[in-house]
Amino acid sequence: MSQKQSTTSTTKSKELKIVTKYVATLDDVKSDLRKLKVLYIISFFNDISEKALQHLIYSMKEDGYQLYQDFMMISGVPFSKALKNDLTILLYVGLLETNVKRKLSLTSLGKETLRECMEKVPSIDKDSISKLVNELKPKIALIDAEVELMFRGAKRRRPK
Repeated sequence: MSQKQSTTSTTKSKELKIVTKYVATLDDVKSDLRKLKVLYIISFFNDISEKALQHLIYSMKEDGYQLYQDFMMISGVPFSKALKNDLTILLYVGLLETNVKRKLSLTSLGKETLRECMEKVPSIDKDSISKLVNELKPKIALIDAEVELMFRGAKRRRPK
């Protein structure tokens, strides 16, 4: 009697996964109050790291001004996926840019758009944002300096 051995062969196949993403336009950003408020917050700084901005908006939430509510803590660092997505859209549309130090800053188009659309943001929000940003600036400056030092250190360690 012959016994048949069953062999299983595994084949690897490459699957193409299609993920649809919403493509934002400048008009979409102009009509979105939350993105305009993010631009307004960034306008208080010459440039700001994404980590410092996440900390700032999280601290604003802790102080009672809730712009994003879906923060999670990753190794003690606040992170909001919605904020990250909004920053990606603002970069894509050309209202923000990242400089050599990997910090976010407003482009000339971003400054112009902010000037045009600031009347859409209620004055009570502008006042709250202004007050909180000025209170939290020293704390955020330390986080920004930490990011800059880490960037400089990583730059020095790179092989030439």
